[in-house]
Amino acid sequence: MKDLKPLDYGIFAELVKNPRVSDREIAKILNVSQPTISRRRVELEKMGLLDYTAILDIRKLGFEILAITFGKLNSKEPKFKEVEPSEDFLSRHPEMILVSSGRGLTYDRVVLSVHRSYTDYSRFIAELKQEWGKYFTDPESFIISLQSDKIIRDFTLKHLAKTISARIPKN
Repeated sequence: MKDLKPLDYGIFAELVKNPRVSDREIAKILNVSQPTISRRRVELEKMGLLDYTAILDIRKLGFEILAITFGKLNSKEPKFKEVEPSEDFLSRHPEMILVSSGRGLTYDRVVLSVHRSYTDYSRFIAELKQEWGKYFTDPESFIISLQSDKIIRDFTLKHLAKTISARIPKN
C-alpha cells in the first residue's frame, strides 16, 4: 500500500509482538513522540489496516482438531457464478475461521476450521457435503491434532513481527 510510511511498519511490528503495548511504549521503542504514534494509529485504523482481536490458545479452550479442507467449485453447476456459502450456513458453523478461494493442489477453495473432536469434525464435513456438495466438490482435509506433542510452532501471529520489521526501509 503506497500510503504506508516506514513508521507504520514499526507500529505494526510492535503491535503484533504485543497487542497491549501502549502508544507511549511504541513511541519509546521507535524513537518518536507519543502523539505521532497515536495519530498514525488512528489513521491506520481508519484505513482498515488495524483491527483488534485476541488470538486465543485454542488447545486450552478444548479444541482438538485444526482442519484444512480443500475443494473445488463445480463450474458445471448452472448457478456456478452465484455460489457462496449462505449467511445461514456460516452462522451455524462458527468453527469455520477462514473460507476462501485460492489456487493449488488442483483445488480452488479452502476452509480452515477448528473442532472439539473428530466426531464434531465428521459432523461438519457431512453437513458441508450435504448442503454444498453439488457446488463444493471433492473435499479433502488435512487434519492437525492440537493434542500432538509434535507441534513445532504454536498458532500465533507474533512470528510475523520479524517479517513486518523487515519491510521498514533502511535509511
